[in-house]
Amino acid sequence: MSTFLQLLLKGLETGAIYALASLGIIIVYRTNFMINFAQGTMGMFGAYIVTVIFAKMNLPLVLCILLGIIAGILIGFVVDFVIIRRTKRVSGSGKEIITLGMMMIFLGIAPLIFGVEPMRLPKLIESGNVSILGASITLNGLFNIIFGLGVTVALFLILQKTKLGLAIRTTASSERTARLMGVPTKLVTLFAWALAMVLGTLAGVMVAPMTSVTTALMDTVQVSAFIACVLGGFQTFYGPVIGAYIIAILGNMLSYYWSDVWGQQILYIAIIIFIIFKPVGLVGKKTIKKV
Repeated sequence: MSTFLQLLLKGLETGAIYALASLGIIIVYRTNFMINFAQGTMGMFGAYIVTVIFAKMNLPLVLCILLGIIAGILIGFVVDFVIIRRTKRVSGSGKEIITLGMMMIFLGIAPLIFGVEPMRLPKLIESGNVSILGASITLNGLFNIIFGLGVTVALFLILQKTKLGLAIRTTASSERTARLMGVPTKLVTLFAWALAMVLGTLAGVMVAPMTSVTTALMDTVQVSAFIACVLGGFQTFYGPVIGAYIIAILGNMLSYYWSDVWGQQILYIAIIIFIIFKPVGLVGKKTIKKV
């Protein structure tokens, strides 16, 4: 039982990271009607900013993260103003190719600005463990679980209980109708890109202490976040979050109880089979267009 709980807690920590990344993808998809393939590299870039501020300025890590969030918001604004607003007449596939170009830009300029040597970012809580029913987890891991869930719940409350959330949901339903109703859709998309950058940065900061900060920092997270969106369904904001936690938890379980070599591959095969029979995902809805 303690082993199962240990795997579950680790899965929840990993799921929190995947959930933040998948939220960044889905918020852009639902408001801009495009898949952002640059989400992972945007998170990597944000994590680099936090790491460099921490290394060069010798400030507390919490303050460095806050400064990284501010920088992420500004970068999100620049991406929307400079690139996205000039793609209104571009087809859907064309927009997604543009995000692939953005991914290459972030990958290209990161080594030019931050250097090519791997960097280290410490944990927010350096030491300490807590035991839960015989399973041990670090205080930093427990914080990641609570923080990830807290950010997710806060975003859902914003979407459901605020005027901004109503504007986002209206734009997600139909951008044209939203404009006719007086919704400032440009501000909505501006907010979406800034939020996507912030969520990517937070995910990068959470995963950075587990490895080193390089241009490949978010590769696995990005792939898992995309799969979570497909599994959960692109039609809702909460579906990808559910998919993220399922992928993280089942991946841990299969790797331990079945095979540490083939666990992830078995999970992906199972997801492919599931998508064949339910293409819209776990909570997705089939869209019917009337002619």
